[in-house]
Amino acid sequence: MNARNNDGILKITFSGSERNGPDVELRDIEIFLTLAEELHFGRTAARLRLSPARVTQAIQKQERHIGAPLFERTSRTVRLTPVGRQLRDDLLPLHAGLRDGVRRARLAAQGVTGTLHVGMLPVNAHDLRPYWDAFRARHPQCRLRIQRTQFSDAFPALRRRDVDVLVAWLPVDEPDLTVGPVLFADPRVLAVSPGHPLAGRGAVSLEMIADFPHPGAETGPDYWIDAYLPRRTPRGRLIERSPLVRDTEEAITLTSMAETVTLFPAHMARYWVRPDITYLPVTDMGPLPYALVWLSENESRLVRSLAEAVTDIGPLPEAG
Repeated sequence: MNARNNDGILKITFSGSERNGPDVELRDIEIFLTLAEELHFGRTAARLRLSPARVTQAIQKQERHIGAPLFERTSRTVRLTPVGRQLRDDLLPLHAGLRDGVRRARLAAQGVTGTLHVGMLPVNAHDLRPYWDAFRARHPQCRLRIQRTQFSDAFPALRRRDVDVLVAWLPVDEPDLTVGPVLFADPRVLAVSPGHPLAGRGAVSLEMIADFPHPGAETGPDYWIDAYLPRRTPRGRLIERSPLVRDTEEAITLTSMAETVTLFPAHMARYWVRPDITYLPVTDMGPLPYALVWLSENESRLVRSLAEAVTDIGPLPEAG
């Protein structure tokens, strides 16, 4: 991979002669950009479905060709070097443009005029069918792709343009993000294992929850995480957030093993019915609202159309 030439312009070699040095494939660029985000070789490998050795090999190949380290590595941390940060900042828009160009070409070949990617933090996509159906009726030649998004990757997914719009709990107060209409608001439930001391109760309160550890979010703005799980109970007791998890599946697994209890929106009790989980209503928390959120600079006619469909239909009735 060529870095900057004498004119200061970034050049990327996808194929070339040996005189110009070894080629770097688009996959190697994806590996670099993913590692630059994750800063963890294991997570990068898992996310790209590669072996850790393949990730290491790709990074070493790029470093040899550039002639400088891209990452500082210790036994505990991985950090971008100044050269690595420069390369990341230069490559991100180019990589996004390449992916978008290929995607649009494929869609055009199929007679599809566009695709709207919707990331879901809640798991109740079926409840939201009225919105999806209204959008499809307005744009029959467009594809609507509904996909799960990890809460630990929610806002980065928008900023990477992996999704065009996100269904996320409120509040969202990010300067580069736009908050659209509310789709629904769910009461809260507490997930516990059947043998847990709270399992026999008909309902619970935040004061009871404070007696037990609750999974914490690995990443995310503090105010946003606090809206989902308060740091303290109404009486001021600290709610323990440990261990840290990246997604709902990790949280529910810890809960099923009686290592934690976990707060969820009430629709979890309908969509994730499991023999090793009991859901209990939480009496002293208000409903958690979910709304459309998108990257302001990535707003499009399709994003606006989905927001208009939600506004026209209005929020769904509360259903626990």
